[in-house]
Amino acid sequence: MKKIQTGLLFFLSLFSVNIYAQTTTQATEQLVVPLSNPGKSYSLKVGLMNGSIKVTGSTGKDIVIDVTPDATAKKEPIEDQGNGMKKINPKTGYDITATENNNEINVSSNSFMRYLSLSLKIPQGVKLTLSTVNGGDIIVDNIKGELEINNVNGGVKLTNISGSVSATTVNGDVITTFKEIEPSAPMAFSTLNGKVDVSVPATAKLNLKMKSDRGEIFTDFDVEIQKTDEKVTKTSGSGMYQLKKDDWVLGKINSGGPEVMMKNMQGNIYLRKSK
Repeated sequence: MKKIQTGLLFFLSLFSVNIYAQTTTQATEQLVVPLSNPGKSYSLKVGLMNGSIKVTGSTGKDIVIDVTPDATAKKEPIEDQGNGMKKINPKTGYDITATENNNEINVSSNSFMRYLSLSLKIPQGVKLTLSTVNGGDIIVDNIKGELEINNVNGGVKLTNISGSVSATTVNGDVITTFKEIEPSAPMAFSTLNGKVDVSVPATAKLNLKMKSDRGEIFTDFDVEIQKTDEKVTKTSGSGMYQLKKDDWVLGKINSGGPEVMMKNMQGNIYLRKSK
């Protein structure tokens, strides 16, 4: 494990890396995390409470993280505190911590009230887990590997992906474009408020499970719709009675393959052929 610390504190040892930066400007600081076994497969987890995450595949051997305080985030107003006195502390400090142990990297921040923008350049062959809650999108480009993406108040945009994806958000679009698909891995894409838009190679072999409560489903594939017994569930108890009829659309493209689940509540679903 390694830790790097910069800014007000700087500490470097064989076992750990921690970064702390404080600045009155929106300057970008950089954190470089070397892998224990460069060139081998690795896992990377990045989690924020407030902010955006961008990841781009590179030919380098290290994890390179650029950290920028988000200048577009809502700032706390400077208010009169009484007797003509005003606050002068701009609260510009933040911290990003990265730990590395045998090609397992975790990146996180304890600055829960600070909006940050993380931009990472990483090697290929990764098991990538990204999450944020408020104030930003998750963007990934040119990555080969296994992706698990979770957002709450922001979109997810994945382009030039080779591998498998599970991507979800609550408020935002989920847009994914594949170069290649892992032929045996199931995948899932979902949002509550937005659109789900997935592009896959024209030769992709997939089993489809799709549902949009308040939207429509569109595709330019020839889909073989599967006829199934419609599931009806009746429940009762404590004075409440419910009748629920399942309305998933099941189908196959190119004779079928691993399952791809696409779910939306208030928006459309698009399944496209990659251009």
